[in-house]
Amino acid sequence: MLSDDIAIRVQNLSKCYTLYDAPRDRLKQFILPRVQRGFGRPARNYYREFWALKDISFEIKKGETVGIIGRNGSGKSTLLQIVCGTLAPNSGFVETNGRVAALLELGAGFNPDLTGRENVYINGSVLGLTKYQVEARFDKIAAFADIGQFLYQPVKTYSSGMYVRLGFAVIAHVDAEILVIDEALAVGDAFFVQKCMRFLRDFMTHGTLLFVSHDTGAVVNLCKRAIWLDRGRTESDDKPKRVVEAYLSTLYESSQGAHTVVGNSAARQVEDEPTTPKDMRLEVINASPHRNDIELFSFSPDAPSFGKGSATIVSVVLADKAGVPLSWVVGGESVRLVIRCKPHADLLSPIVGFFVKDRLGQTLFGDNTFLTHHDAPVPAREGQILEARFDFCMPTLPVGDYSICVAIADGTQNTHVQHHWIHDALFFKSHSSSVSTGLVGIPMTKIVLTLH
Repeated sequence: MLSDDIAIRVQNLSKCYTLYDAPRDRLKQFILPRVQRGFGRPARNYYREFWALKDISFEIKKGETVGIIGRNGSGKSTLLQIVCGTLAPNSGFVETNGRVAALLELGAGFNPDLTGRENVYINGSVLGLTKYQVEARFDKIAAFADIGQFLYQPVKTYSSGMYVRLGFAVIAHVDAEILVIDEALAVGDAFFVQKCMRFLRDFMTHGTLLFVSHDTGAVVNLCKRAIWLDRGRTESDDKPKRVVEAYLSTLYESSQGAHTVVGNSAARQVEDEPTTPKDMRLEVINASPHRNDIELFSFSPDAPSFGKGSATIVSVVLADKAGVPLSWVVGGESVRLVIRCKPHADLLSPIVGFFVKDRLGQTLFGDNTFLTHHDAPVPAREGQILEARFDFCMPTLPVGDYSICVAIADGTQNTHVQHHWIHDALFFKSHSSSVSTGLVGIPMTKIVLTLH
């Protein structure tokens, strides 16, 4: 029996699929083992076992938002289907506390030969609504889906985006207490995705949300917790930022081999690195009544990192336009991010980049050197110092903690080898801010209110 504060309990859940190499093996499996046992011989299996899930256990509290991440084939969709009751496990059990509404694989639960309207009624009844309740909400469902006259056409004529629109519109109006979503918003257009996100944020204030996504930014943005599945097992269950960082590190390792860089060392820093920070805030910004004071901390060489190790990042500095390191900066001030790297092998087309992230790990902005130099790469030889400089205007930041993630790779924007990636190379803190909404603010040159 679930306690009142638990929405979902998964206990020792396992699911195994039988895989056949050829259709005839199914017939063999049906007949031959019985014959073999009849002659007193050991029965032979003509299939292979694939364990999609192995001994998964976790609890989700009411009102909690949990993201499930992992590579294709890691068991994410299987887990959600078992939670929703559309798939039976081989062992273990799932308990839910409240009405569950799900948006799983594209078109799931739809009869392709029936119209959208007819499918709304069918889905509504499956989710526990009476015909009269669906009728009362139909106009709102139709308005949310916004697919026009296609609502009265067979759903087999729908595009992938229409499937998602109709499916999400239904689950948004069934008064569910638990929502389960499997990568559904990846095919929606920007307008509809924003509408769905507004609904989800409102739902998160009172309901429980469990969703699968390959968009790690969305997991960090939406979730209070993330679960990483790998080959059917729970690899990590922690705060989204920690889980996503570990997951990304493993993704790069799987594509380019084991990492040889697991951290940086202060001994690698370049000896001629400037050591005396200087406060260079502009007077005009400094005098503003809405000044955004940002305190900068020094480069963290031992921050968590990964990479192949053919180059290492030896220093990261936020400086003024002259290259003098800053200890404080003000939102709106022109700054220069200087990243210095040391190749340990020849790099034909090095790429240096950065992300600025908030305390939750959400990426606010960033850039890299590829587009500027893809026509004329700057090869770096072993032992040289490669320096990347990024000049930009520091945005106005809400009060809070921030970090800069930096990396050096070799290759192209789409195909490259990651040699050194440092998650939190440099921290800074916004002490005061005029930002009232949003993740960042843009310094206004002038704001005027007039009457006419």
